Amino acid sequence: MNSKPVSLAAYRRLLRENPNFRRLWRAQIVSEIGDWFYSLAIYTLVFELSGKAQSIGLVLIFQVLPQVFIAPAAGIINDRLSRKRVMIAADLARAAIVSGMLLVRTPQTIWLVYPLLLLETLMWGFFEPAHTAVIPNVTAVEDVMLANTLSATTWSFDFAIGFTLGGLVATLFGRDTVFVMNALSFLVSAFLIGRMHFLEPHAAHAAPLRWRDLTDYSPVLDGVRYIRHDARLLVTVMLKGGVGMLGANWVILPIMGDRVFPIKAQTLGAQRGALLGMSVLMGARGAGALIGPYFSARWAAGREPAMRRAILIAFLLAAAGYAGLAAAPNIWLACAAVVLAHGAGSVIWVFSTTLLQLHTDDRFRGRVFSADLSFCMIGIAVTGYLASVAFDTGVPIRFIALAAGVAMLLPAIAWACALRLWRN
Repeated sequence: MNSKPVSLAAYRRLLRENPNFRRLWRAQIVSEIGDWFYSLAIYTLVFELSGKAQSIGLVLIFQVLPQVFIAPAAGIINDRLSRKRVMIAADLARAAIVSGMLLVRTPQTIWLVYPLLLLETLMWGFFEPAHTAVIPNVTAVEDVMLANTLSATTWSFDFAIGFTLGGLVATLFGRDTVFVMNALSFLVSAFLIGRMHFLEPHAAHAAPLRWRDLTDYSPVLDGVRYIRHDARLLVTVMLKGGVGMLGANWVILPIMGDRVFPIKAQTLGAQRGALLGMSVLMGARGAGALIGPYFSARWAAGREPAMRRAILIAFLLAAAGYAGLAAAPNIWLACAAVVLAHGAGSVIWVFSTTLLQLHTDDRFRGRVFSADLSFCMIGIAVTGYLASVAFDTGVPIRFIALAAGVAMLLPAIAWACALRLWRN
């Protein structure tokens, strides 16, 4: 693959010359910043009302695990219908769903959080594979790597800004403001995607979708057979499962911000200091994910062997980052460790996505990326919930962080073995 070099000038050129990708990128910005505002508000809400880490673990499960169960239907729909229309419908549904969080006012209504999160996650399960699958439809082959890197760095920027400002907005204006802003962000995203105009050959040649097709799993089995026919494709699809093993961070970072590294100042109470401590650590996670793909993509320059080697190095750096977090004496060194770990995790995400896009037929992309995300979501749900249970049973949060780092050595070893497939 002859890829365009990754640089700020290349980003500007892609956005200036490609109006479809520019609209998709702008939609990503507004909806993701709203998402991270909203996630922090949810975590602090349930932790404040319950006082248990398992409440965060349960929220995490409802945020990620339903995508696994909807993945077969989402894959079929994204390979049979217009992915543009799927994204718009999912955005409009999510705007209505997150507005429902305004009804959660007391401990007696906290139960509403969970079905609303489930519904929002189901809609995300339709949206995200569609978003990933359309990038090759709206960009030239030589720009796919550039587009993925920009999407990943944008996600990371949105994460850092969303969590950092989300803590400030929730502190100053309350959680209701956060929920309203997130609902509006989905409406803006739907409007921007609606203005995109591009060809969708998979939908043009597909048979009309019938309701009974959603329970006909023969297309899913076709997708499984397609992935299994190439061992190299199969192991690449499973890479995000390794990234998902960092899912414990969704529990580790909020608890560390609350209990280990609260921001202390005379003008802040304990609750606000804890909220800002969470915001700083989560913002560091976003900063790392912003930096990692930018520099690694410049080094790899679209060379597939270099991307595969970088994935192995990134797994090892993620392990080192969480080991460093476990030993950090202050919040600033903790942030540096988080930047390292999640910069590495973002490299794995970008490079595995690019490799899959380049080696997956268009008519199978919806199913492949639904499976790709499912492996990641399973990893996040399992490790996140185990971390919350461990904390509630008395395991120190620093030890849990160390365990998360050690766990990252497992996918590193597995990928090191898998690299032999490209030498044959």
